[in-house]
Amino acid sequence: MANTPYPESYYAASANAVPPRPALQDDVETDVCVIGAGYTGLSSALFLLENGFRVTVLEAAKVGFGASGRNGGQIVNSYSRDIDVIERSVGPKQAQLLGQMAFEGGRIIRERVAKYNIQCDLKDGGVFAALTAKQMGHLESQKRLWERFGHTQLELLDQRRIREVVACDQYVGGMLDMSGGHIHPLNLALGEAAAVESLGGTIHEQSPAVRIERGANPVVHTPQGKVRAKFIIVAGNAYLGNLVPELAAKSMPCGTQVITTEPLGDELAKALLPQDYCVEDCNYLLDYYRLTGDKRLIFGGGVVYGARDPANIEAIIRPKMLKAFPQLKDVKIDYAWTGNFLLTLSRLPQVGRLGDNIYYSQGCSGHGVTYTHLAGKVLAEALRGQAERFDAFADLPHYPFPGGQLLRTPFAALGAWYYGLRDKFGM
Repeated sequence: MANTPYPESYYAASANAVPPRPALQDDVETDVCVIGAGYTGLSSALFLLENGFRVTVLEAAKVGFGASGRNGGQIVNSYSRDIDVIERSVGPKQAQLLGQMAFEGGRIIRERVAKYNIQCDLKDGGVFAALTAKQMGHLESQKRLWERFGHTQLELLDQRRIREVVACDQYVGGMLDMSGGHIHPLNLALGEAAAVESLGGTIHEQSPAVRIERGANPVVHTPQGKVRAKFIIVAGNAYLGNLVPELAAKSMPCGTQVITTEPLGDELAKALLPQDYCVEDCNYLLDYYRLTGDKRLIFGGGVVYGARDPANIEAIIRPKMLKAFPQLKDVKIDYAWTGNFLLTLSRLPQVGRLGDNIYYSQGCSGHGVTYTHLAGKVLAEALRGQAERFDAFADLPHYPFPGGQLLRTPFAALGAWYYGLRDKFGM
């Protein structure tokens, strides 16, 4: 049987040591079978185990193999479409409930890190950086919007103040969210997996779900075994493939690229980001960056629609990094990798149930670190019969990409081109 290792990334190279997790090789019974050991699956498993369920997690490769172990490591609140957009789409009542949940994922991460002593370089503070006066105006509106939903750890930064938190002269201002922050994302996933096992949960790596036998007691088949369960949670996101065809029709895997420098040393690292906050700009096709625990700069950006792997990631991302930080022109890049996230047409997550016992959450649309942790709690609540918050997500309208799977990639790329022009010309 094939053994799928982690991709070559800074995160894999600096991951905490973990025990081997053997593939499933027999038939087992459980209360809940979770498909996917990324953040959504691990968060679901933890909340379920804490409430007395028996849980078995199946992972096609290794814990955190997908977006959970490859992302930029930034704790960013709300959703890929903000609460005001949701309110216009679904009305104030549903938006109120979703707005109350928009800042919960970051709190869940911090609770998990503290409760289970997860070593993942957690740092507080995230900056949204405005490149234009229009973007700054949007941040001012966003601050008012988030404060309306009780989120008050925010500070607007004028041009002088943003220079104090990031040594980049591109920005006209920004907003600091002290409930934002950053982590080593793979180590967070590995720590959550250890917490799952400490509560009696079982995780099988190298155990892809190849078929779901639906029915009153559904069965998940792997190449060498099967899991019979009362409930299934599908948490594969961009790495689910066509296991559940009705989920693939309304979403599209997309790739994003990340590079990591050699260690910069304390002096240069502090000069770039004196308070060690993470940063993302306000462009539609945004750039994002932060320091690692050993004082490297992680810099990411760009989107490849359809999740193709670019031939030369450094050639795509290094010029973006040097535009922000020309002082790094002689710094070596030690790691470059790509990872997939799942995009929906609405850019809002898709949550629902197939039949009576198969639950799913997918399509974080690039905003997954916090949302996935919330999703795990919401899915666990639904399995316990508390469905109000689950229904608030499940009732969001979703549509297939125009032209189906054949045309979804060029359609999305055309939209990105349009918004990229808007970013470029400040429209």
